[in-house]
Amino acid sequence: MNIRPLYDRIVVKRLENDTEKTAGGLFIPDSAKEKPQEAEVVACGKGKRLEDGTVVSLDVQVGDRILFGKYSGSEIKIDGQDYLIMREDEVLGILVK
Repeated sequence: MNIRPLYDRIVVKRLENDTEKTAGGLFIPDSAKEKPQEAEVVACGKGKRLEDGTVVSLDVQVGDRILFGKYSGSEIKIDGQDYLIMREDEVLGILVK
């Protein structure tokens, strides 16, 4: 991938859930599935620029698994892969194992 987000933006790839069947045994078509709100960070910007010109580094790192809001970010397609680009403040939390 050849993208470097600017400032406090990050590029993430959604983590797909493999649940295609409900507990009752019904299969869910792709058109009816909700998109997952869990993703892995694949690229990060340098940090957020404050009003005085200083740059504060981001809390998220490449490789982190994050949770984000349903309508967060903008969808982009690079090399046939779907990604989201969003600001760090749209991240709800970092998943820790």
